[in-house]
Amino acid sequence: MDDAAVLRRKGYIMGSNLGESSFAKVKSAYSERLKFNVAVKITDRKRVPAEFLEKFLPRELEILANVNHCSIIKIYEIFETSGKVYIVMELCVHGDLLEFIKSNRGLPEGVARKMFRQLSCAVKYCHDLDIVHRDLKCDNILLDKDMNIKLSDFGFSKRCFWDENGRMILSQTFCGSTAYAAPEVIQGIPYQPKVYDIWSLGVILYVMVCGFMPYDDSNVKRMVRLQKERRVIFPDFLTQECKDLIFRMLQPNVSHRLRIEDVLSHTWVQGKHRKSYHTCLNNQ
Repeated sequence: MDDAAVLRRKGYIMGSNLGESSFAKVKSAYSERLKFNVAVKITDRKRVPAEFLEKFLPRELEILANVNHCSIIKIYEIFETSGKVYIVMELCVHGDLLEFIKSNRGLPEGVARKMFRQLSCAVKYCHDLDIVHRDLKCDNILLDKDMNIKLSDFGFSKRCFWDENGRMILSQTFCGSTAYAAPEVIQGIPYQPKVYDIWSLGVILYVMVCGFMPYDDSNVKRMVRLQKERRVIFPDFLTQECKDLIFRMLQPNVSHRLRIEDVLSHTWVQGKHRKSYHTCLNNQ
């Protein structure tokens, strides 16, 4: 049975193709029950590596079924056939953040602040639940009809665990994209996954306000050397507060890198109105 027929039996009328990756494709569809359009991520079990099928996919499904936050993509239904997994989620009509940044050649700090605050709210919500994303990048941040951000693609996410001494068990799997990866992850050093997410947030904010990447990942060895030397080039038009926040997130020393609470309380994120992340949490 093809995808359209499977979806039809579940009450969805399949529409156009929204995107495709190595393991999955995303289609638009109309929900007869909800009476509005949705997005459906379809993962073909036959096309995915065994490790993804046995470890990453079950984690993604479990986490998606249990998170509920205004800045995280909303899941309406998850169902499976013998060969495929279907995740029905809200449709973000304005696409992903990367394309929005490209079309505007970077974002004004005021626009970036609002979006970055929403993203940081979502990350804090996850970290408070001991969930880490591990693939934060502009491509995985979607924009709804009101231009609010929705964090998506939890394919590399996992729950954090603690040893008998109360210390977080370090992660060892390389996850995410090299351009957004922290130096300890690229070097294969066991890492603190929550702190890894912060580095990726630093890269995202840099791309938002500058319109380009902070490091060139075409030469990974050189990129790691520049990261460890803390060589970040900022355009002159950025405010000092914005530069300071990015610089402190792109900190190669994990013990000195900001935590998510520090990010949300930073002067630049708070802005003129001193808006707290509690506003977002209260509007779930």
